[in-house]
Amino acid sequence: MKAYVFPGQGAQFTGMGLDLYEKSPIAQELFEKANSILGFSITDVMFEGSADELKQTKVTQPAIFLHSVILAKVLGEEFKPDMVAGHSLGELSALVANGVLSFEDGLTLVSKRALAMQKACEAQESTMAAVLGLEDTVVEEVCESIDGVVVAANYNCPGQLVISGEIEAINKACEVLKEKGAKRALVLPVGGAFHSPLMEPAREELAKAIEETTFNTPNCPVYQNVAAKAITDPNEIKENLIAQLTAPVKWTQCVQAMIADGATEVIEVGPGKVLQGLMRKIDRSVAASGASFGE
Repeated sequence: MKAYVFPGQGAQFTGMGLDLYEKSPIAQELFEKANSILGFSITDVMFEGSADELKQTKVTQPAIFLHSVILAKVLGEEFKPDMVAGHSLGELSALVANGVLSFEDGLTLVSKRALAMQKACEAQESTMAAVLGLEDTVVEEVCESIDGVVVAANYNCPGQLVISGEIEAINKACEVLKEKGAKRALVLPVGGAFHSPLMEPAREELAKAIEETTFNTPNCPVYQNVAAKAITDPNEIKENLIAQLTAPVKWTQCVQAMIADGATEVIEVGPGKVLQGLMRKIDRSVAASGASFGE
C-alpha cells in the first residue's frame, strides 16, 4: 500500500516549482490561479526570490502548499494514494490532494493560517528548540518541570523532538535537557512557538475560517497530526485541523500507524527530502522516495 506524505515549513528553496510551471499547462493554470487568490505574485517569489523573501511566513506556507498540491495534481493517474499524511502545514496539502478540500479553499486556509500564526508570533516573543538523543518521556517530564510555557511540539522521529514555548522557558529547558544527556538541545531560528498554547489566538482565528469551509469525505484515510490514526469522517477531520495549531505534531506516531495499517511504500510529495530522511529514522524497512514529474 502506498502512503503519500506532504512536507511542512522549512522545506522551501529558491526556484521551487519552476520546473512544474515550465513543464505542465495544468501547473501553470493553478499557479496563476494562486496568484489571483493570494492577491500578489507568489510565483515571482518562488521562482526568482531570495531565501530571505521565501522565509516570510505569508510566502513560505502557501509556497510549500502550492508546490506539493500542484505536483500531486500533475502526477494525474500516477497519484493513487491508499493513505495520506502531512507534517503540520503539510496536512492541508494532504487534505486537498485526497479530495477533502478544493484547491481554492485549501490555499485560502493556508494563507489565513500563515497570517494568523504570524500575528500570534508578533503578540508574544517565543521560539522552538530541537532536542536530539533523548527518550520522548524524558523530554516531556523536563518540559512539565519548567516554570513558564514549554511543551513537546513535534515528534519528528525517535530521538528527535522539537519543543516550543516562551524564550526563557525554552532556554531553561535546553539547559536541563543537556544535563539529562541530550546530544543536542538547540534553539531554532524560528519566530514563534508553533504547536504550543501560545498559538491559541491563531487557533481561534483559523477555527472561524475552517468552520465556514466545506469539507468533503476523503478519497482515502488521512492520518492527522493530532490523532495519529486513520480518519475518514469530514467533521472529525475539521476538528483535528482546528486543534492542530496548539497541539503537538505526532509525526513518528502517524508514520508508525500507517505502517501498522499496511503501508509498504512512503512517497513524499513536495519540496525537499525532509520526510524521507525522517522515514529512514522511523522505519528503515519501508521504502521511502520523492514524487517527481516529467523526468
